[in-house]
Amino acid sequence: MKIYTKTGDQGTTSLVNGTRVGKDDARLEAYGTLDELSAFIAVLMDSTEQFNDVLRRVQERLLVAECLLATDENSELKKQLPQMTEADVEDIERVIDEMNEGLEPLKNLIIPGGNILASKCHVCRTVCRRAERAVVGMSRQHEVNPVIMRYLNRLSDMFFVMSRVFSEEEVKWNPL
Repeated sequence: MKIYTKTGDQGTTSLVNGTRVGKDDARLEAYGTLDELSAFIAVLMDSTEQFNDVLRRVQERLLVAECLLATDENSELKKQLPQMTEADVEDIERVIDEMNEGLEPLKNLIIPGGNILASKCHVCRTVCRRAERAVVGMSRQHEVNPVIMRYLNRLSDMFFVMSRVFSEEEVKWNPL
C-alpha cells in the first residue's frame, strides 16, 4: 500500500469522517499541534525512563483529543469515538501533586534549562501551550469538548513541574 494518496496536493485534506477541508483549517492547526507535542513527548521518553508510564498515558489521551478535533462536529462518528473526561484532568492533577511534594516551594520565575531533560520538558510545556491556544482558537469556530482545553492547561503545568524534578539546578530569574 502506498503511503501517499495525492489527494492533498491542492491544499485540502480529509477529517476523520471524510469531510474535506483546507490544510489551513483551524482544526488541522489544533490537532496537528497536539501531534507535534506527542512527538516531543516521545523525544523526552527516549531520553529517560522516569515518568514514561505517565507520558505514555498522556500520548494516548492526546491521540483521543486529536481524533475528536479531527472529526466534523456533525458526524455520527464523533459520538462513537473515545472521549476526554474529567478523570483525564484529575489524573494529570494527581501526577502534578505527587511530583510537587518533593520540590521546594517556588518563589521566583524560572528560566528554562538546568539540564537536557529539564529543557526537553520546557519544550513540551511550550508546545503544549501553543496547542492549547490553537484549540481555544478552534473552539471559536467549531464545537470543542471543554475538557480538552482543561487537560492541555494542566498538562503544560505538569511539564513545568516535571522540568523542576529533572533540573539539577534551577536558574531563578532575578530582574536587574
